[in-house]
Amino acid sequence: MRLLFFAGSIREASYNKKLARLGQHIAEANGIEAVFVDLRDYPMPIYDGDLEANEGPPVKAREFKALLGEYPGVFIASPEYNSSITPLLKNTLDWISAVRERDEPPLAAYQNRVFALGAASPGRSGGMQSLIALRQVLAVGCRAMVVGEQVTVPNANDAFDEMDQLKDTRAAAQLKTVVQKLIEYARMLGTER
Repeated sequence: MRLLFFAGSIREASYNKKLARLGQHIAEANGIEAVFVDLRDYPMPIYDGDLEANEGPPVKAREFKALLGEYPGVFIASPEYNSSITPLLKNTLDWISAVRERDEPPLAAYQNRVFALGAASPGRSGGMQSLIALRQVLAVGCRAMVVGEQVTVPNANDAFDEMDQLKDTRAAAQLKTVVQKLIEYARMLGTER
C-alpha cells in the first residue's frame, strides 16, 4: 500500500509542507510506502471553462490526476487564506475533477480513495477554517471519502523545532492519529478493489 502527501502551498518554508512531510515520516515509520509531492511541480493555469472546452485540461492536471490514481490514501495539508483554502489548492482540485478519460464517471479521481486533512497556521485556530472548507469541497463537491479525524497546528510560526518536528505534543498526537486512520481506511479500500 502507498500513501500520497502534499500541501496546498508552494512556499519553500511552508508550515504545511512541514506538516505533510511529518505525516509522510509517520507513515514510513509504520512500514508504509509514503511519497511527498510538491504542487510547485504541477503548475496549472487558473481554471477556465473555455480553456477546458477548447484545449482540454492541461498536461499537469492530467499528470496529477494519474498520480492520485496510484494511491488509495491521500493526506492534504491546507494553509488558511481568509478563512478558506488557498487558490492554488482549489484550482488544483478543480482541474483534476475536469480530467476525464473516455467513459469515466465525473469525479472519478476522488472515488475509491480516502483523504485525510491537516492544517498549520500562525493563527490560534490552526487553520480550522481551511479544513472546514476543504472538507466541504472534497466530501460534498467531489463525493470523496474523508477521514473524520484531522490535525490543526496553531501558532505554526513557533510550532516546529529546528528539526521540523512538532513541539506541541497535542498536535503531534493528532497527526499520528490522523495518519493511522488514513492507513486503516486505505487498507480497507485496498481490499475492496
